Amino acid sequence: MSHHKKELSITQREALLNLLSNRFEKNKNRHKGIEWAKVQSKLEARPEKLWSLDEMENTGGEPDVVAYDAKTDEYIFYDCAAESPKGRRSLCFDYEALESRKEHKPENNVIDMAAAMGIELLTELQYRELQQLGNFDLKTSSWLQTPASIRALGGAIFGDRRYNTVFVYHNGAQSYYAARAFRGSLRV
Repeated sequence: MSHHKKELSITQREALLNLLSNRFEKNKNRHKGIEWAKVQSKLEARPEKLWSLDEMENTGGEPDVVAYDAKTDEYIFYDCAAESPKGRRSLCFDYEALESRKEHKPENNVIDMAAAMGIELLTELQYRELQQLGNFDLKTSSWLQTPASIRALGGAIFGDRRYNTVFVYHNGAQSYYAARAFRGSLRV
């Protein structure tokens, strides 16, 4: 992917904007007081952000606007799929973890994939904010940005919702699961 420009064709752009706008209208509880027209004009000015949203969409993330940052004048998208995005599962946490596996290596890792998509992994705080907007990861879980102190000791953290409660827990960073992907955020 990285060799060509991160830009969509006009047709792809229109289809994506249409899809995002419909999702935005259907889920007003996620972005009270935000107008789609303003979000769209920002997206049209930043084609590489649309490319990243398309990557989020194509891997099952169902991105939607969840906040507006008045300080930076940016709209914030999170992956809002009910379950952890299907196209990003069975990944180790980062390259180092992937390399440490002697066998059964997964195809990729969370950190490199997020970077290639141009998005940031959700932090624990952002994940808890997302969970205020609905019920997410009832059957799956999502890797989260991990504090360096935990990662240095070989671990990584993930979140899920069980028993109507949001839990954040840990695994070895080299582990991977068919029911765990990652959720990202994008600022526009």
